[in-house]
Amino acid sequence: METIDELKNRWNAPTPPFFKKLRNIGLMVAGVGAALMTAPVALPAILVQVAGYLVTAGAVITSISQITLPHEPEEE
Repeated sequence: METIDELKNRWNAPTPPFFKKLRNIGLMVAGVGAALMTAPVALPAILVQVAGYLVTAGAVITSISQITLPHEPEEE
């Protein structure tokens, strides 16, 4: 249960600027993949497969970027 509480705290904490940019890139990658997968025209199977990978990669990048915390130096 402690792990879930830690994830909730991380999710609600402010996101560092670099990871905000990375999160936005992940959202764009996932959006492009979703657009290719739902295109109203027939696309080659390999392109649809690559689109699925784009959606997965974008979702992973976005979720990992969202739970990062700003670096705070450790006290000695």
